[in-house]
Amino acid sequence: MNSPRHLTILTGGSRGMGLAIGQQLLGEGHMLISIARKTSDALAEAATNEDQLQQWEQDLANPEEAAKRLTTLLSSLNGDDWASVTLINNAGVIPRIAPLGHIAVADLQNAMRVGLEAPMALAGAFLVATDSWNSPRKVLNISSGLGRKPMASQAAYCTAKAGMDMFTRCAALEEALKPNGAKLCSLAPGVIDTDMQVQLRGANPADFPDIGNFEALKTGSKLTSPADAAARVLAYLNRADYGENPVADVRDI
Repeated sequence: MNSPRHLTILTGGSRGMGLAIGQQLLGEGHMLISIARKTSDALAEAATNEDQLQQWEQDLANPEEAAKRLTTLLSSLNGDDWASVTLINNAGVIPRIAPLGHIAVADLQNAMRVGLEAPMALAGAFLVATDSWNSPRKVLNISSGLGRKPMASQAAYCTAKAGMDMFTRCAALEEALKPNGAKLCSLAPGVIDTDMQVQLRGANPADFPDIGNFEALKTGSKLTSPADAAARVLAYLNRADYGENPVADVRDI
């Protein structure tokens, strides 16, 4: 008898914590759909067979196309074939780190589309396409402490993450009205040693008054490795009380 199969859709799985999440899920035997601008050889190497992983080259700045593609995939599947189905919205971008008036409108649009519109569109497509499935359904939105704490020169990123927290709350209320509603959580993963941290430390100090705080995190060895952060995120996803608090932090007990 075949063991139950778990299906996970992951955005931003080509590098950083997203890559680590994908590698760990593949190691646990999940079927993984990775949505990113580029495919990842490291992710492909973690798959035990060619059927375990699909990598979609998809720019999430075009959320409508991504949502349509996800709808087509999920609508072609039989929900009874899966022990669980999960969407992890991990992708995000930080535009130029500068006061709001110094950021190009195109960069603001890209940050909001990738960081907020795409997660909303994908979550909506996921919830509708799997609405009749009997298996457990989860949406995990990777948020940030900056969605809950304002910071100068971070208006776009803070706003996208704050919006992610709020739409998660709203969708969780909607799903709670259903007999087999999905569980949703917008989760802050802590501070992680990724390219995003490099970008923050590389900002112009004249534009970014908080740069010293991020430099201190690195020099003080206070950044979590992508692998450790991924393990903590997945442990939270597997908690029995997942979704009871739709906005949470991995450090919540």
